[in-house]
Amino acid sequence: MRWIKAALLTGLLSAPFVNAATDVTAADYGKGNACRRADRLQIEDLDMSPDPMIEGQRIRSFKVRLRFDGNRECETSVSIREGGETVGVERRFNLRPGVNEIELRPAEAYRFRGREHCFNVLVDLEGSRREVDAGRRFCAQQRPAWSMREPGDRPSR
Repeated sequence: MRWIKAALLTGLLSAPFVNAATDVTAADYGKGNACRRADRLQIEDLDMSPDPMIEGQRIRSFKVRLRFDGNRECETSVSIREGGETVGVERRFNLRPGVNEIELRPAEAYRFRGREHCFNVLVDLEGSRREVDAGRRFCAQQRPAWSMREPGDRPSR
């Protein structure tokens, strides 16, 4: 009979430690609220402000329209890169199912040089950075002034 009491007491006293171990591993991914690798994300649009922008002018912000085809909210970090350089500062964001509009600050020292700049949007899915799928390339081109506008693009705000 004593061994039953000892086993029961041991089980009751060890239960909080088992729960604590699962909480620690879940904290790495936003306690189950993190976006998952299986979640489908797609860039609908990427713009900059101001647009058009004259040579030497500083970008005020990047605006990303990101479609999330999930059935729940999830938390991720979003950033913009050009090649190996981060040009849109990483920001934590809760994605809702449907289209999400995200505004990112540009990197302080970033300026356009050359003739064309093409950007990739990166998100954090379960602790790894992944480039978001896009149906087309998002590039700024130097016409008389720098612009990311395309035919049928949304109006300036």
